[in-house]
Amino acid sequence: MIRIGKISYWHVHAWDYTKQAQQHPETEIVAVWDEIEERGREAADRIGARFHGTLGDLLASDDIDAVIVDAPTSMHRDVMVEAARAGKHIFTEKVLAPTLKEANEIVAAVNENGVKLTVSLPRLNDGYTIAIRELLAEEALGQITLVRARLSHNGATAGWLPEHFFNKEQCLGGALIDLGCHPMYLTHLFLNEASTGVSVQYGFVTGKEVEDNAVALLSTPSGAVGIVEAGFVNAHSPFTIEIHGTEGTLLYGTPEPKLLLRTSKKGAGSAEAWREVDTAAKRESAFEQWVGHIRNNTAAEENIRLALALTKLMEAAGQSAQEGRRVRLEELQG
Repeated sequence: MIRIGKISYWHVHAWDYTKQAQQHPETEIVAVWDEIEERGREAADRIGARFHGTLGDLLASDDIDAVIVDAPTSMHRDVMVEAARAGKHIFTEKVLAPTLKEANEIVAAVNENGVKLTVSLPRLNDGYTIAIRELLAEEALGQITLVRARLSHNGATAGWLPEHFFNKEQCLGGALIDLGCHPMYLTHLFLNEASTGVSVQYGFVTGKEVEDNAVALLSTPSGAVGIVEAGFVNAHSPFTIEIHGTEGTLLYGTPEPKLLLRTSKKGAGSAEAWREVDTAAKRESAFEQWVGHIRNNTAAEENIRLALALTKLMEAAGQSAQEGRRVRLEELQG
């Protein structure tokens, strides 16, 4: 049994990961620490775990093998480096860290101490993503020219997002660094090349401290363009993916969750009509993969590589918003 210490219930998905740990036959949560003591004690009582008054006490416990991190984004670097040095395996909510430098420090501590790290990037494991990657590997669209991904909800206008999700000091951003992580890592993945620069446009529809409406543009060496869209102010916005190439186009979620292909590439589809493509079976969740890496002494190599790329793109996006210009990724200090 992998014994887990739960670090914070700050994030909106903290209870989702708690449920995954409770339902997995090889894991159990035995302890909780939270930067807000009252919240942590309530959570510990609810799940029948003990509460630790300090993070150091939790990490010093011999009966804890691993941790789930749902602390504020601003705390990620310090929390995870300390956990790695204590020999605890780490599962964490995205983003890995606010900056590439901090993310690299986390990964270095993980490698130096031989612990297993997995970042929750759940849409990598969905069937549409797997099917899209297979089609792109077959070059069904020819050369990729544009990738667009959009994810949005009405958390700010409907009032169901917790107020601390609009706290710039804790979150270091709004819709883009939170919800926009998913279209960002998918856009990066489908472009299949390292971006050279990022520029963003933020909107503040509800007048919060952080953006609630955002678009990021990714530039690439090939000339392909990535468009990442996210928002907290849209009531019925479907999760959408568009991938365009010199030979064809893939569409998902326009608005139904169907994967549609139209291509001039021989053997891949039809140039005359859209064809619905079967999506693949969903892979096991990031949490389940993490447990497997712990048990099998393997590493989440692609997951960590994409998590580092995501942090880099998000850091550049934040800098672009602050300085009102396109930020070249080579400017970032790793």
